[in-house]
Amino acid sequence: MVTRRVVLVADDDENDIKLLRRAFQKAGIDTPIAAVRDGEEAIHYLQGAKPYGDRDSFPIPALLILDLKMPRTDGFEVLEWLRQQSGLKQMLVVVMTSSDEPQDIDRAYDLGANSFVKKPSDFTSLTAISQKLYNYWLETNLAPSCAPLCHGRMG
Repeated sequence: MVTRRVVLVADDDENDIKLLRRAFQKAGIDTPIAAVRDGEEAIHYLQGAKPYGDRDSFPIPALLILDLKMPRTDGFEVLEWLRQQSGLKQMLVVVMTSSDEPQDIDRAYDLGANSFVKKPSDFTSLTAISQKLYNYWLETNLAPSCAPLCHGRMG
């Protein structure tokens, strides 16, 4: 089975998700973007819980772009949960949030974020950041072994 490389975006702001999709498109990036609206949905997606159980429709992402300030379960809680999952703990996670508070940055890295990016205030900057994230994390970076993930299975 050939696995599509998918980017999962966890963000409660529908406009931010739409802008990110448009920025990827404008940058010429055709990688599919799946989206969830809060941390609880992100965990369900990553677990393959209903309604995300079909890994052909909801593949394990190659990259998680994670907002911190979300309802129900925030981005910090998602990071903490993710790094405790044997089949997912090495997943690449870029925190992209409106906060640039030092305590948020430090806490995200302490919990295992691979990168921390402040959401840009304009579309041109978002497009440039999207291109850089894609080029580095999905093209240049050598990702950890994904043996259990490459086939859509955990642990």
